[in-house]
Amino acid sequence: MQHPWLKQFIREYRGMILFLGLMFIFRSACADWMTVPTGSMNPTIIEGDRILVDKHAYGWRIPFTMTRITQGDDPQRGEIAVFYSPADGIRLVKRVIGVPGDVLELRNDVLFINGRAMRYSANQTDYLLSEATAQQSHLFFTEALQSSDHVTNHTVMVLPDRAAMRNFGPMTVTAGHYFMMGDNRDNSGDSRYFGLVPRESFVGRANKIVASLNPDHWYLPRINRIWEPLT
Repeated sequence: MQHPWLKQFIREYRGMILFLGLMFIFRSACADWMTVPTGSMNPTIIEGDRILVDKHAYGWRIPFTMTRITQGDDPQRGEIAVFYSPADGIRLVKRVIGVPGDVLELRNDVLFINGRAMRYSANQTDYLLSEATAQQSHLFFTEALQSSDHVTNHTVMVLPDRAAMRNFGPMTVTAGHYFMMGDNRDNSGDSRYFGLVPRESFVGRANKIVASLNPDHWYLPRINRIWEPLT
C-alpha cells in the first residue's frame, strides 16, 4: 500500500526523479567522471584530477552492469583507459602498453615491444606535481610508443631514488588481455604486479580532465587544468 505522502512526493518531484534517473543511467552506460587519488599517472594525471571517461568507447553496456551489447573498439597501445584491477576489483586508470600478441620487456626502465626498444628523449618541462612527489628526485622523458601504423608520444616520469621494478620479461600478452602501466614508472601498481587485464574489465577511455582540486591546498580548484586533453 502506497502512503499518501509518497504519492505526493513523487507527484511534486517527478521531474527531478526522472532527471536523476536518466543521469545515473547516462553515467553508468555512456560517460562518467573519475577522481584520481594517487600519483601513478604523474605527470599526465595528478592527484585531485577529475577525468572524463568515455564508457561507450569499448562497447555499449547495459546500465549498472558490465554486460556489453556492442563490441566497440579494442583498447589501443598508448590510450589511457579505466579498468577494474584483476587483483582486487578497484577501478584504476593506466596507459595501455601491450595488446594481444605483443612481447614485452623492461630493461632499466626502457620498454621493449616485440624486440624493439622504444625511443626516449629528455623532457625539461616543469610539470605540476604534488608537493610530496616534487620533493623526490625525479626525471621526465618523452616516450615514443610505436605501433604498426602510428607513434604515441607521451611523458613518463622516473624516480631514481625509489625502489621499483625496473626490469621484467620478456613476456607475451595473451589473447583477450592487455598490459597496463602508469606514466609514473617507478611508483605505479600496474600489470608488472597484478598481471594482465582482461578485455571485459575495461570501463572506458579517459580523454580529458574535467576539473582538478588541489589536495595540498585545501582542495582549491586548479583553473589551468579544466578541460585539458589527456595524451
